Amino acid sequence: SATEKPVPLNNIADAEAFVSGAEVAVIGFFQDPQSPEAEQFVLAAGQVPEVPFGLSSSAAVLSHYGASANTVALFRTVDNDRRDLDMNDREVDAKKLTRFVRINELRLVTEYDPVTAIGVMQSSVQFNLLLITDKMSPKHPERMRKFRAAAELYKGKILFILLDSNLKSNERVLSYFQLKKSQLPALAVFHTPDDEHDVLTVDEISIDRVQDFCNRFLQ
Repeated sequence: SATEKPVPLNNIADAEAFVSGAEVAVIGFFQDPQSPEAEQFVLAAGQVPEVPFGLSSSAAVLSHYGASANTVALFRTVDNDRRDLDMNDREVDAKKLTRFVRINELRLVTEYDPVTAIGVMQSSVQFNLLLITDKMSPKHPERMRKFRAAAELYKGKILFILLDSNLKSNERVLSYFQLKKSQLPALAVFHTPDDEHDVLTVDEISIDRVQDFCNRFLQ
Protein backbone atom coordinates (compact mmCIF):
# COMPACT_ATOMS: atom_id res chain seq x y z
CA SER A 1 0.00 0.00 0.00
CA ALA A 2 1.05 3.63 -0.39
CA THR A 3 1.12 4.24 3.36
CA GLU A 4 4.35 3.38 5.09
CA LYS A 5 4.18 0.31 7.27
CA PRO A 6 4.93 0.50 10.12
CA VAL A 7 4.00 4.17 10.57
CA PRO A 8 6.72 6.21 12.34
CA LEU A 9 5.37 7.72 15.58
CA ASN A 10 7.72 10.51 16.63
CA ASN A 11 5.77 12.07 19.48
CA ILE A 12 3.02 11.40 22.01
CA ALA A 13 0.32 13.21 20.00
CA ASP A 14 1.07 11.06 16.92
CA ALA A 15 0.98 7.88 19.00
CA GLU A 16 -2.32 8.76 20.72
CA ALA A 17 -3.97 9.67 17.41
CA PHE A 18 -2.68 6.41 15.92
CA VAL A 19 -4.15 4.30 18.77
CA SER A 20 -7.51 6.08 18.85
CA GLY A 21 -7.87 5.91 15.07
CA ALA A 22 -8.33 2.14 14.83
CA GLU A 23 -10.28 -0.69 16.47
CA VAL A 24 -7.00 -2.55 16.88
CA ALA A 25 -3.59 -0.89 16.72
CA VAL A 26 -0.09 -2.25 17.30
CA ILE A 27 2.93 -0.17 18.36
CA GLY A 28 6.50 -1.42 18.50
CA PHE A 29 8.63 0.46 21.05
CA PHE A 30 12.28 0.16 19.94
CA GLN A 31 15.20 2.34 21.04
CA ASP A 32 17.07 1.16 17.94
CA PRO A 33 14.76 0.94 14.89
CA GLN A 34 17.52 -1.00 13.06
CA SER A 35 17.75 -3.74 15.73
CA PRO A 36 17.05 -7.41 14.84
CA GLU A 37 13.88 -7.23 16.99
CA ALA A 38 12.64 -4.20 15.09
CA GLU A 39 13.34 -5.99 11.80
CA GLN A 40 11.12 -8.90 12.90
CA PHE A 41 8.44 -6.36 13.83
CA VAL A 42 8.58 -4.81 10.35
CA LEU A 43 8.27 -8.30 8.80
CA ALA A 44 5.21 -9.07 10.93
CA ALA A 45 3.63 -5.73 9.96
CA GLY A 46 3.71 -6.83 6.34
CA GLN A 47 1.96 -10.08 7.18
CA VAL A 48 -1.06 -8.51 8.90
CA PRO A 49 -2.21 -5.91 6.35
CA GLU A 50 -5.56 -5.12 8.00
CA VAL A 51 -4.06 -4.10 11.37
CA PRO A 52 -2.18 -0.76 11.57
CA PHE A 53 1.39 -1.05 12.91
CA GLY A 54 3.31 1.93 14.28
CA LEU A 55 6.92 2.14 15.41
CA SER A 56 8.39 4.56 17.92
CA SER A 57 11.90 5.08 19.22
CA SER A 58 11.01 8.31 21.05
CA ALA A 59 11.94 8.22 24.75
CA ALA A 60 8.92 10.44 25.50
CA VAL A 61 6.51 8.03 23.78
CA LEU A 62 8.01 4.99 25.53
CA SER A 63 7.73 6.75 28.87
CA HIS A 64 4.16 7.91 28.15
CA TYR A 65 3.04 4.31 27.59
CA GLY A 66 5.22 2.88 30.37
CA ALA A 67 6.85 0.65 27.77
CA SER A 68 10.35 -0.75 27.97
CA ALA A 69 12.49 -0.95 24.83
CA ASN A 70 11.81 -3.86 22.48
CA THR A 71 8.18 -4.18 23.57
CA VAL A 72 5.23 -4.56 21.23
CA ALA A 73 1.86 -3.35 22.54
CA LEU A 74 -1.52 -4.15 21.02
CA PHE A 75 -4.33 -1.69 21.84
CA ARG A 76 -7.99 -2.50 21.28
CA THR A 77 -11.01 -0.26 21.77
CA VAL A 78 -13.64 -3.00 22.18
CA ASP A 79 -12.71 -3.63 25.83
CA ASN A 80 -10.22 -0.78 26.28
CA ASP A 81 -7.46 -3.32 26.76
CA ARG A 82 -3.76 -3.45 26.01
CA ARG A 83 -1.60 -6.55 25.55
CA ASP A 84 2.21 -6.44 25.61
CA LEU A 85 4.77 -8.78 24.09
CA ASP A 86 8.44 -8.70 25.12
CA MET A 87 10.66 -8.83 22.03
CA ASN A 88 13.81 -9.25 24.15
CA ASP A 89 12.96 -12.93 24.37
CA ARG A 90 15.19 -14.54 21.74
CA GLU A 91 12.38 -16.92 20.78
CA VAL A 92 10.09 -14.16 19.56
CA ASP A 93 10.16 -13.73 15.79
CA ALA A 94 7.81 -12.37 13.11
CA LYS A 95 5.78 -15.59 13.13
CA LYS A 96 5.20 -15.51 16.90
CA LEU A 97 4.44 -11.80 16.74
CA THR A 98 1.87 -12.35 13.97
CA ARG A 99 0.20 -15.03 16.09
CA PHE A 100 0.17 -12.69 19.11
CA VAL A 101 -1.69 -10.08 17.01
CA ARG A 102 -4.13 -12.62 15.54
CA ILE A 103 -5.01 -13.97 19.00
CA ASN A 104 -5.54 -10.57 20.58
CA GLU A 105 -7.18 -8.55 17.78
CA LEU A 106 -10.68 -8.46 19.22
CA ARG A 107 -12.88 -6.03 17.33
CA LEU A 108 -16.37 -4.58 17.58
CA VAL A 109 -17.42 -7.80 15.87
CA THR A 110 -14.80 -10.55 15.98
CA GLU A 111 -15.05 -13.45 13.57
CA TYR A 112 -14.68 -16.69 15.49
CA ASP A 113 -12.02 -19.20 14.50
CA PRO A 114 -9.58 -21.41 16.45
CA VAL A 115 -7.07 -18.54 16.78
CA THR A 116 -9.43 -15.69 17.75
CA ALA A 117 -11.16 -18.09 20.19
CA ILE A 118 -8.08 -17.85 22.44
CA GLY A 119 -8.34 -14.06 22.62
CA VAL A 120 -12.09 -14.23 23.26
CA MET A 121 -11.50 -16.60 26.19
CA GLN A 122 -8.81 -14.32 27.62
CA SER A 123 -10.86 -11.13 27.42
CA SER A 124 -11.92 -9.44 30.63
CA VAL A 125 -15.44 -9.12 29.16
CA GLN A 126 -17.47 -12.04 30.50
CA PHE A 127 -20.47 -11.85 28.16
CA ASN A 128 -20.32 -13.02 24.54
CA LEU A 129 -23.04 -12.61 21.93
CA LEU A 130 -22.75 -14.85 18.89
CA LEU A 131 -24.43 -14.26 15.57
CA ILE A 132 -24.52 -17.73 14.04
CA THR A 133 -25.18 -17.31 10.36
CA ASP A 134 -24.22 -18.25 6.82
CA LYS A 135 -21.64 -15.74 5.55
CA MET A 136 -22.45 -16.67 1.95
CA SER A 137 -26.07 -15.52 2.33
CA PRO A 138 -26.99 -12.48 0.20
CA LYS A 139 -28.50 -11.02 3.38
CA HIS A 140 -25.19 -11.26 5.23
CA PRO A 141 -23.87 -7.68 4.64
CA GLU A 142 -27.10 -6.14 5.95
CA ARG A 143 -27.18 -8.47 8.97
CA MET A 144 -23.59 -7.56 9.78
CA ARG A 145 -24.33 -3.83 9.48
CA LYS A 146 -27.09 -4.09 12.11
CA PHE A 147 -25.09 -6.43 14.32
CA ARG A 148 -22.15 -3.99 14.29
CA ALA A 149 -24.46 -1.08 15.11
CA ALA A 150 -25.78 -3.00 18.12
CA ALA A 151 -22.22 -3.88 19.15
CA GLU A 152 -21.43 -0.15 19.50
CA LEU A 153 -24.01 0.01 22.30
CA TYR A 154 -22.36 -2.72 24.39
CA LYS A 155 -18.68 -1.84 24.02
CA GLY A 156 -16.81 -3.10 27.08
CA LYS A 157 -19.87 -5.08 28.30
CA ILE A 158 -20.46 -7.76 25.67
CA LEU A 159 -18.13 -9.16 23.03
CA PHE A 160 -19.97 -9.50 19.71
CA ILE A 161 -18.86 -12.53 17.71
CA LEU A 162 -19.65 -13.69 14.19
CA LEU A 163 -19.76 -17.44 13.74
CA ASP A 164 -19.89 -18.71 10.14
CA SER A 165 -22.10 -21.80 10.03
CA ASN A 166 -20.31 -23.02 6.88
CA LEU A 167 -17.05 -23.72 8.69
CA LYS A 168 -16.56 -27.33 9.69
CA SER A 169 -14.65 -26.22 12.80
CA ASN A 170 -17.78 -24.39 14.01
CA GLU A 171 -20.08 -27.42 14.00
CA ARG A 172 -19.17 -28.09 17.64
CA VAL A 173 -20.52 -24.69 18.63
CA LEU A 174 -23.80 -25.36 16.83
CA SER A 175 -24.26 -28.64 18.66
CA TYR A 176 -23.34 -26.99 21.99
CA PHE A 177 -26.25 -24.57 21.54
CA GLN A 178 -28.42 -27.43 20.16
CA LEU A 179 -28.97 -25.66 16.88
CA LYS A 180 -29.52 -27.12 13.44
CA LYS A 181 -28.50 -25.28 10.27
CA SER A 182 -32.18 -25.06 9.31
CA GLN A 183 -32.79 -22.86 12.40
CA LEU A 184 -30.27 -20.19 11.42
CA PRO A 185 -29.62 -17.32 11.67
CA ALA A 186 -29.58 -17.40 15.46
CA LEU A 187 -28.28 -15.31 18.34
CA ALA A 188 -26.62 -17.03 21.29
CA VAL A 189 -25.59 -15.13 24.40
CA PHE A 190 -23.11 -16.67 26.79
CA HIS A 191 -21.73 -15.86 30.26
CA THR A 192 -18.23 -17.35 30.38
CA PRO A 193 -17.72 -17.84 34.16
CA ASP A 194 -20.69 -20.21 34.59
CA ASP A 195 -21.57 -21.29 31.01
CA GLU A 196 -25.05 -19.86 31.39
CA HIS A 197 -26.50 -19.11 27.96
CA ASP A 198 -29.62 -18.36 25.97
CA VAL A 199 -30.45 -18.86 22.30
CA LEU A 200 -32.83 -17.00 20.00
CA THR A 201 -33.55 -18.04 16.44
CA VAL A 202 -34.34 -15.00 14.30
CA ASP A 203 -35.69 -14.47 10.80
CA GLU A 204 -33.85 -11.20 10.55
CA ILE A 205 -31.48 -9.19 12.68
CA SER A 206 -32.63 -5.83 13.98
CA ILE A 207 -30.86 -3.56 16.45
CA ASP A 208 -33.94 -3.53 18.71
CA ARG A 209 -34.16 -7.30 18.75
CA VAL A 210 -30.47 -7.67 19.61
CA GLN A 211 -30.81 -5.06 22.39
CA ASP A 212 -33.88 -6.73 23.78
CA PHE A 213 -32.20 -10.14 23.84
CA CYS A 214 -29.01 -8.79 25.46
CA ASN A 215 -30.80 -6.72 28.08
CA ARG A 216 -33.03 -9.62 29.14
CA PHE A 217 -30.00 -11.84 29.59
CA LEU A 218 -27.96 -9.20 31.44
CA GLN A 219 -30.82 -8.67 33.88
